[in-house]
Amino acid sequence: MQSEYDPAAIETAAQQYWDANRTFRALEDPGREKFYCLSMFPYPSGRLHMGHVRNYTIGDVIARYQRMLGKNVLQPMGWDAFGLPAENAAIKQGIPPSRWTRANIETMKGQLARLGFGYDWSRELATCDPDYYRWEQWLFTRLMEKGLAYRAKATVNWDPVDQTVLANEQVIDGRGWRSGAIVEKREIEQWSVRITAYAQELLDAIDSLAGWPEQVRTMQRNWIGRSEGLYMLFGIEGSDEVLGIYTTRPDTVMGVTYVAVAAEHPLACARAEHDPELAAFIDECRRGGTSEAELETMEKKGQRLGLNAIHPITGEPVPIFAANFVLMGYGTGAVMAVPAHDQRDWELAQRYGIPKRQVIVAADGGDSGIATGAYVDKGVLVDSGPFDGLTSEQAFDAIADWLAERGRGEQRVNFRLRDWGVSRQRYWGCPIPVIHTPDGGIRPESDLPVRLPEDLVVDGSGSPLKRMETFSNLPEGEIRETDTFDTFFESSWYYARYCSADCDTAMLDERARYWLPVDQYIGGVEHAVLHLLYARFFHKLMRDEGLVDCDEPFARLLTQGMVVAETWYREDAEGVRTWYNPAEVEVSRDDKGKLLGGVLKADGRAVIFGGVEKMSKSKNNGVDPEALIERYGADTVRLYTIFTAPPEQSLEWSDEGVEGAARFLRRLWTLAAGCAEALQSAATADADDAVTAARREIHRALKKALFDYERQQFNTVVSGCMTMVNALYKLDAGKPAHAATLREGLGIVLRLLAPIAPHLAHHLWRELELGDDVLAAPWPRVDETALAQDIVRYVVQVNGKVRGKVQVPADAGRDAIEAAALADANVRRFTAGKAVHKVIVVPNKLVNVVAK
Repeated sequence: MQSEYDPAAIETAAQQYWDANRTFRALEDPGREKFYCLSMFPYPSGRLHMGHVRNYTIGDVIARYQRMLGKNVLQPMGWDAFGLPAENAAIKQGIPPSRWTRANIETMKGQLARLGFGYDWSRELATCDPDYYRWEQWLFTRLMEKGLAYRAKATVNWDPVDQTVLANEQVIDGRGWRSGAIVEKREIEQWSVRITAYAQELLDAIDSLAGWPEQVRTMQRNWIGRSEGLYMLFGIEGSDEVLGIYTTRPDTVMGVTYVAVAAEHPLACARAEHDPELAAFIDECRRGGTSEAELETMEKKGQRLGLNAIHPITGEPVPIFAANFVLMGYGTGAVMAVPAHDQRDWELAQRYGIPKRQVIVAADGGDSGIATGAYVDKGVLVDSGPFDGLTSEQAFDAIADWLAERGRGEQRVNFRLRDWGVSRQRYWGCPIPVIHTPDGGIRPESDLPVRLPEDLVVDGSGSPLKRMETFSNLPEGEIRETDTFDTFFESSWYYARYCSADCDTAMLDERARYWLPVDQYIGGVEHAVLHLLYARFFHKLMRDEGLVDCDEPFARLLTQGMVVAETWYREDAEGVRTWYNPAEVEVSRDDKGKLLGGVLKADGRAVIFGGVEKMSKSKNNGVDPEALIERYGADTVRLYTIFTAPPEQSLEWSDEGVEGAARFLRRLWTLAAGCAEALQSAATADADDAVTAARREIHRALKKALFDYERQQFNTVVSGCMTMVNALYKLDAGKPAHAATLREGLGIVLRLLAPIAPHLAHHLWRELELGDDVLAAPWPRVDETALAQDIVRYVVQVNGKVRGKVQVPADAGRDAIEAAALADANVRRFTAGKAVHKVIVVPNKLVNVVAK
């Protein structure tokens, strides 16, 4: 066995072995317990970043661990290949997006291979392949037939930079999630899918997702947003029309002093035709916020319509305002405004001098004033006519009954969740399989797939499909739909297609029933109410088509933390910042490691510390995984990303930490190389004290490592391996009993490390003649007899301070332990002249003497 650790050589050899033996090829076997492990597939941007590396390393560790437990493991990989980044990059380069995308896939596939990830590449898919997207087109036509997909005018979020519609979930703080442009509101015809038809089921099933982080479950509950309230009808003065509103606080209805409608509401639009000031206000609102969070914080503005609504109980007229904080897409696009008991209503009333009528006070007589803001808590009704004295809860039913008896209202359940708008006015996406007929009708395509022309060069002036008559113009005056699907459509079912990736007769076949649900899913928490909610919805659609027989797609979810690093910059006179990579900065710290400052290595001048942030191109604080692999090897990169932090926590990058991971692997290699020859002739021999101590330490660390694997705390598994290696270094391979323990200990360490540093473990397992393939070796088990101790060491405290240490036989009783502690010379010195009131014994650890 060579004495020097050569990562490049052993990693190439291990990967060749896995490829030649098709080690990670997954085949259905009803006789074995299956385990489907999946990491969220990447967008083929062209290069892996450290976030990818961490995500996929965690997934590979879990998959290999489950394989070593004897399970039939599936771990596939593919590409989320459609989307705006490819289109925008292709515009810059003047090439078709397809060429850019497929070249990037090949590059990134090679990068993943270098890291040794155990993927079943026979199931590889790319969402831009017609063989893939034909089946989502087929499902969409089925949804059309069921009335679950429809086309209608809707107020949408319009990204003026990317020139496309965004779903509500894709608007972050009023800006497009990809472009960062301020989103506008427009009314256009678009295709939607009725996710609201599944809202209650999606909500109820969250409780069954015991393997998901509570944070994600809470985010989904809040996004679905079930509420119980009252739908009531306000009349419109001088008209037979009515204005429907929904409220969860009918107890405040007697405090209504105005009604607010969305700027796009038909009432507002009709009045704006003859009111230039109102028309200007509506135009301003179109450029305003679209998210609820933004509406909460924006300045509240309104414009009178010159119309009054009629209160459904009192019959009093109240003015109608168009308001910038009411969204047409939520509820009816109109709200009853109760300034005394809703802060948004209070702010608008304060701005325009609208009366505030308090009708709720604190039940306990506490402060419930409205001088500085709305009183929003529930309480007891006052100034509410027949409902005076009722609690808010009692008033809910009483007011609902009163209105229902008169045909002016009814109790309803409402959801914050809106139908999913899936139309996008871009080129690089899956064509929506619909034909528009000359008579204004629509029908689903029957000849699938509708292939996206791939040889087009886009110029950024909207989708070229709209100008491509050979695509859109069909015989007999029919027109093909030129919108494409939101790319979340593709990523909502890819996990299922992996199960039947080569099936050309159906979306899924019987193999999906074997593999689904995914047992372990790994990805970022940022997908909680986008991809993860859509995937749950899609799964139920496929279930209702008879394609799958389980209700949820992912049994267990791990949301890994971000990879973060220091940021450094300089700022010019105009305030423009230039960011420098941490590798370009020489950092100074005090003797306790506290950061003092940094200078740029190139010129020796100071740079400013910008904090520790997620690795990104914009802050130039990323690390190139390929450069790390070239320098240290894939196993070092994998080991470092696993060892530095628990999977769900952020990993703060440290070059010193990478060096430390490399040192440990070299140390393990040196240990194995130094005793390899002796291990071949290792024979059973009587154990001496060194062997007994080493085995006790190894099996104690093993017991914890096995537990840590179960709870996915892989960083402490690595710590345990380091403890074992330290214990093994204390042995002498020249002694038979020591050599046997070295063989046992190295066998344990290599099996524990096989999921984490697989190339090194594979190579050493074979070099030490422990077997052919460490992945096929039985998972290590604790030898409980090795944990037995003849002597137990106790720390002795006097009044809480350590004053001595004693050794007693492992079977010593309490009296013997107390006697030994009190007999210690140093303990006697600190108890001299004092009365011992109590002796507390913590078994196998501590004795505390209380003396006064």
